[in-house]
Amino acid sequence: MTVAAPTKHRIPDDVANLLVQPRAYADGEIHEAYKWLRQNEPFGVAEVEGVDPFWVATRHADILEISRQNALFHNGDRSPTLTSQEVDRKVREMMGGSPHLLRTLIHMDEPDHMKYRLLTQAWFLPQNLRAMEDRIRVIAKAAVERMAATGGQCDFVNQVALHFPLHVVMSILGVPEEDEPRMLKLTQELFGAADPELGRNRDADFMNKEAAEERPFDMGVITDFFMYFRALSERKRANPTDDLATLIANARIDGQPISDLEAMSYYIIVATAGHDTTSSSTAGALWALAENPGELAKVKKDPSLIPGLVEESIRWTTPVKTFMRTVTEDTEFADRSLKKNDWLMLCYASGNRDEAVFDNPYQFQVDRKPNKQLAFGYGAHVCLGQHLARMEMRILWEELLPRLSELELAGEPAMSEAVFVNGPKRLPIRFKMD
Repeated sequence: MTVAAPTKHRIPDDVANLLVQPRAYADGEIHEAYKWLRQNEPFGVAEVEGVDPFWVATRHADILEISRQNALFHNGDRSPTLTSQEVDRKVREMMGGSPHLLRTLIHMDEPDHMKYRLLTQAWFLPQNLRAMEDRIRVIAKAAVERMAATGGQCDFVNQVALHFPLHVVMSILGVPEEDEPRMLKLTQELFGAADPELGRNRDADFMNKEAAEERPFDMGVITDFFMYFRALSERKRANPTDDLATLIANARIDGQPISDLEAMSYYIIVATAGHDTTSSSTAGALWALAENPGELAKVKKDPSLIPGLVEESIRWTTPVKTFMRTVTEDTEFADRSLKKNDWLMLCYASGNRDEAVFDNPYQFQVDRKPNKQLAFGYGAHVCLGQHLARMEMRILWEELLPRLSELELAGEPAMSEAVFVNGPKRLPIRFKMD
């Protein structure tokens, strides 16, 4: 693909390279790139070796507008996640010309998208989630007790944040509790494929170009997910129960059973995104509270600020960093001429630091109002599980904060290395609980 754009809208190479570099999303350097782009080239073209050129949307307003126009900006025509030319070629070879290894909601456009979304949407509506609140609170209390049992020092990510939403989502999905460690490991290997600590090929030469091209799509991980969920599907068809897995296993669209690829993809998106982004926002919040004791004191003194803490933690962490869209016809956007099949990147973490929308965007503020964070997306593709995520975080803070009397970092925290989805992977803390 060749983007038809004036040379003056080309993003400088040093900035463009950061957009595709997983380490930049871990060390915070990406935020410097975003700040420069918002000020100098808020909708420019990135040209990086080995990757098709792509437009880069960094302003809050542009991201929202693109998200509103689902007919003009498609998810499914090309990969909705950043992909190298070599990986795209290999995927198309494997999938008979399709650019997708999976076919989840994020890979679909209308009319399929809404049909598949409606299969499970009712499970995630606020009125239905209220019936789960007591069950989620029991799980949250257990998580707080496990934290207390560590004796005042722990890695909050690996001992608390990862397991609470994992248990909630797996219980809704219908995955047995004894299989939760397996689901967590596969999720980390899927989203953390480029991370030297989380990816399956941890011992690979991460400076090797060929290995780098393979990392974003580890077929072994996807194959393991497929094998697990295919067996689960067979059990749920034979013995239906009141859970999402039973619904997916027996789902029909237009009177026909959904395909094996679509069923397996549905399982995977619920089983991964359903907990990973929530655990990242939870850990991101505690990290920020440890570094901002005044904000911790504020929310402890006034528990009515907990919903504000939840929104700010989502804005602050923005676990889904980027999504890609494809232009469906020649058009004008942001004073640029876009051509059919142009690829573009939505930079949610940039939108959530946009100075035109947020006062003091680089400060963590539990009482931020208004907070127009866009981490859940917007429009037809807004996150299906957003209400569940908010509920889980609210309940956890309601259980934890009244007991948390002291909090500080006990070492160097770390973020995962990933361009698509990332968050804290390590958060050593010291604390006292009442």
